[in-house]
Amino acid sequence: MTAKGLSGEDGDPLAAGPGQQPEPEWGEPGSSEPASPPLSRHKEPLNGRVSPAEEGFKLQVGAGDGDHSPGGNPVPGSQAADGEPACPPPFVPPEGGWGWVVMFASMWCNGSVFGIQNAFGLLFLTLLDNFGDSTDTHLRFKTAWVGSLSMGMIFFCSPIVSVFTDLFGCRKTATVGAAVAFIGLIASSFVKSLEPMYFTYGIVFGCGSSFAYQPSLVILGHYFKRRLGLVNGIVTAGSSVFTIVLPLLLTKLLPKIGLSHTLRVLSAFMFVLFLAGFTYKPLIPENSHCNSSRRKLNLKKIFNIKIWKFLGYRIWAFGIPTALFGYFVPYVHLMKYVKETFELQNEEVLLMCIGISSGVGRLVFGRVADYLPGTYKIFLQVASFVVIGLMSMMIPLCQDFGGLIAVCLFMGLFDGCFISIMAPVAFELVGSENVSQAIGFLLGLMSIPMTAGPPIAGFLRDSLGTYNLAFYLAGVPPMVGGAILCTIPWIQYKKLKRQQALKASAGDTAAKILDADSKNVLVPGSGEPQKEYASSI
Repeated sequence: MTAKGLSGEDGDPLAAGPGQQPEPEWGEPGSSEPASPPLSRHKEPLNGRVSPAEEGFKLQVGAGDGDHSPGGNPVPGSQAADGEPACPPPFVPPEGGWGWVVMFASMWCNGSVFGIQNAFGLLFLTLLDNFGDSTDTHLRFKTAWVGSLSMGMIFFCSPIVSVFTDLFGCRKTATVGAAVAFIGLIASSFVKSLEPMYFTYGIVFGCGSSFAYQPSLVILGHYFKRRLGLVNGIVTAGSSVFTIVLPLLLTKLLPKIGLSHTLRVLSAFMFVLFLAGFTYKPLIPENSHCNSSRRKLNLKKIFNIKIWKFLGYRIWAFGIPTALFGYFVPYVHLMKYVKETFELQNEEVLLMCIGISSGVGRLVFGRVADYLPGTYKIFLQVASFVVIGLMSMMIPLCQDFGGLIAVCLFMGLFDGCFISIMAPVAFELVGSENVSQAIGFLLGLMSIPMTAGPPIAGFLRDSLGTYNLAFYLAGVPPMVGGAILCTIPWIQYKKLKRQQALKASAGDTAAKILDADSKNVLVPGSGEPQKEYASSI
């Protein structure tokens, strides 16, 4: 029996979809088949296998959010009806092996990219001193654009990076991106004014970081599934480690060797990232040989609009950007706020506290996510945004430096929670075959709030003379976004209930049709109907 017959496409009236007319029955007018059909048509129900009607239904409901098996594909190991080779069996990640090397390479990527971004608060102070004019009333607003553009470009380029990752693979995309980021930092070290930094550091370095970063998340799905939450926690903890180390390094380098040489030191991290990208060996096989139409350039694969058919993903892609309007504000302005308010010289301690607790959060909550079924992982993100919003509002209320440390510890802990389960939630919502562009489009949407937040906070500081209102307002969007995300598990639950009801209804219908057919089975040579169980198969 061919794969086509197993998928309910051989003219079986039981497998006909809604609104479709069944093919002529055996022996009916208009049928090209002989008058006496082979009794092996009913072989599957007699042997206890799934009937064609139930199999056809399974393929129909499998297109929902919870089931992403490619319905209608040939059975593994069989030959397609047109003579082409069949698709390979479903891919099973090895859960280790070379994957551990890939994991550490991805960890370096996350650390070097976001460690530098998170430490921008210290570079921000140096930029104010080197390129600032004390008479400029919008100095903080203008300077904040350097870091905001860099962080925003990481996310803005993500949809394009998704396409490049699908076309050229994780290895090529990541290595080219690391090379561009290296060039951006080297070029920034020769800049003598603020405006060129918008291009060299903000756009070139940010764009290169984006091309290097996203493949480091996608490649993990090639090696892990059962341990994906834990592995993502370890990988994303890389930025926490670098957020702890880089502030210490920058406080030593900036006063001694200056901004230009410090940027050249940071470019060495990008060169190591370039080498780490060569470890991204892909494992998931290409299915281009399963269908002759895939030999041509498939625009639907390049621009995957299928992900927008999932209601849960649409809500997620709207709620996450909403929550991030104030997310990056503390990383840019907290150092300057502490220097103005407490007149301390060890403001980098706060970044270290965020880095330490964020690393703990990524490891702990990444492991917790492995035990939460389906989209219930989203509740961890909801809790993260609520706590981050409250902590942002509490920054101006802290009367001493110790209270500010406690706020940063909580903020970092739940920041790690939010980051570590980003990829596992995407896998749950759209499936592994769509996750690359799902993450890419989400990160692209995140670029708008991530870019706009810090300059707006800088503008409020320049206009009002204080950061208080900026931090209060930065806490509102995370709580609003968290409320939006709460609807996703409820929607998925209702959808699952509808699918179960449809499956039960289809099962009853198939049983009635089979019972009716069993009374009219023709035995070759007799011309008279016999009971189905009387035939020999």
